[in-house]
Amino acid sequence: MTGPEHYREAERLLEMASVSTAQDAYREVPLDRPPSPFVEAAQVHATLALAAATAMGGDLDVPEWTAWRRVAATKRGGQ
Repeated sequence: MTGPEHYREAERLLEMASVSTAQDAYREVPLDRPPSPFVEAAQVHATLALAAATAMGGDLDVPEWTAWRRVAATKRGGQ
């Protein structure tokens, strides 16, 4: 996966986690409950996206810069 793809996957997984959390809103959820697997996976993808962006520094060619701008400038859910 590329950095932008990791970024998008992290956003997708966080959206899935929010749906899962919303379903729990009407039930009692123990405070010691482990984090959602969606959140854990999103953290991994977000870290890999950050690593890719950092490694590339300011030396991005136009297609890479465009890919990062496309994903990072777009709000979650395509808004």
